[in-house]
Amino acid sequence: MKHFHSIRTTIAVLAVVSVPAVAVPATASAATSCRTAWGSLPEASNKASTAMLATIRSGRHACFDRVVFDLTGEPATYTVRYVKNVYRPGAGHLVPLRGGAKLEVMLGVREFDDAGHWAYQPEESDIPNVAGYRTLRQIEYAGSSEDTAWIGIGLRARLPFRVFTVDGPGSGSRVVVDIAHRW
Repeated sequence: MKHFHSIRTTIAVLAVVSVPAVAVPATASAATSCRTAWGSLPEASNKASTAMLATIRSGRHACFDRVVFDLTGEPATYTVRYVKNVYRPGAGHLVPLRGGAKLEVMLGVREFDDAGHWAYQPEESDIPNVAGYRTLRQIEYAGSSEDTAWIGIGLRARLPFRVFTVDGPGSGSRVVVDIAHRW
């Protein structure tokens, strides 16, 4: 009976000792899957468009935070770059943004619809609340001028980002900005 007890104890100890060895590869593979080849230099597209900005959305992913600009037509011209500060177009007033780094997004979209009304004039509640996001600190619509909309994005730090366009839904399109959680 004593021999059986010591075998049981040995098996229990081996089982406990082997558990951390199984968990380590899972953690290592999760860290590997978040590696990106993105950088922090400006990104731009010069594709002409007659689209209008419809909405701004945000999302959280395992490795990055995302900002999506929904457009009413073809993908727009865009420039996305890190800046010291974001300013309102025309007036030049500072757009205060939370965070240690600031991205300026300029979208080549129409300012007015076919009836002559402002195409995009968001209420404060229309701008995504990014509280609790890992990288995003604030999104702020800065205004528009000469068929360009300016948006400021406050970030935790200067981190790698990527920009791309997606067709749809319907005849619309999207400009997507992903900001990595880490280098």
